[in-house]
Amino acid sequence: MTKFFNRFLKDESGATAIEYGLIAALIAVALITVLGTLSGSLTTTFTTISNKLNPPA
Repeated sequence: MTKFFNRFLKDESGATAIEYGLIAALIAVALITVLGTLSGSLTTTFTTISNKLNPPA
């Protein structure tokens, strides 16, 4: 039983997956924050471009 616990404690394969998951979550939060901050200016820019391509009648 002691060998099982020692082997379990030394196994780090799950730790790598968790680290990658945390990195992906951090990147997602950063993207959501940046896009949320820029959404007003992006909307204005795309509206301006749309109006120039298709002028209102």
